[in-house]
Amino acid sequence: MIYTLFAFCEKKIYNDNGDNMIENMNKMLKKAYEGKYAVPHFNINNLEWTRYILEECEEMHSPVIIGVSEGAIKYMGGYQVVASLVRNLCNGLKITVPVAIHLDHGSSVESCNEALKAGFTSVMIDASKYEVAENINITKQVVKLAKKYKASVEAEMGHVGGQEDNMSADLMYAKVEDCKQMVDNVKLDAFAPALGSVHGLYKGEPNLDFDRMKQISDMTKMPLVLHGGTGIPDDKIKRAIECGTCKINVNTELQIAWRNGMVEFLNNNQKAYDPRKVIGGGETSMKTAIKNKILLFGSENKA
Repeated sequence: MIYTLFAFCEKKIYNDNGDNMIENMNKMLKKAYEGKYAVPHFNINNLEWTRYILEECEEMHSPVIIGVSEGAIKYMGGYQVVASLVRNLCNGLKITVPVAIHLDHGSSVESCNEALKAGFTSVMIDASKYEVAENINITKQVVKLAKKYKASVEAEMGHVGGQEDNMSADLMYAKVEDCKQMVDNVKLDAFAPALGSVHGLYKGEPNLDFDRMKQISDMTKMPLVLHGGTGIPDDKIKRAIECGTCKINVNTELQIAWRNGMVEFLNNNQKAYDPRKVIGGGETSMKTAIKNKILLFGSENKA
């Protein structure tokens, strides 16, 4: 009897908590591909960040991909904690826009499997450090796993440079022939060829290869992903969208916006010690950054 009651409550939690808006990336990226705009992928780092992102996307009527790195997952308490947090916040905040819960730069088949079992609706397998054949082989395994959960899969070819969490890599542009080999052999939902963007802050002007981006887009006929969206000039973002980019990842810019707002709050409230107020000091500046990205990407009112 107790078990039955618990099972009923658990079912109610996962049916009525906004799960109708939790989905994989496929539908939202297909609409973006056809409509020539990009869906924002915002990384989360804690409860507050998740709430700010969901609230602003709801306000702007924008679909959103909630990205979580393996480092953030470890910091926040594990895959199940993260998945439950996003789902229950969608319920508590009465979110109506489409939301995907996405593992960002999954480093192995095992980490992707853990995310899928916990309720993530999308995973990125980043096997780009391996030779092309091994990258394809590992990606195939993840696609097979994701199919059981009706989850979407993103893969990378080439190396997105810079640093994210504790991982760093030198930029290596994806080769068109390698991209063709990947999409010919693996049924992907989104594809991230490395074409000049980097994680973190840029040293100088980003050198994006738009000709190759357009060539890969025309060849694959699938939504492309641009990692390292922070610091890329607006005109280059718009050109990337014109070249088939439908998902753009942003993390560092939100971190900087939050930090600046929090520092300003502490400077004006030097006796503040309540962590809710200190963390909340960055809310306005972070939401402004989120709004600006939504407007730039063209995803406003596309939910």
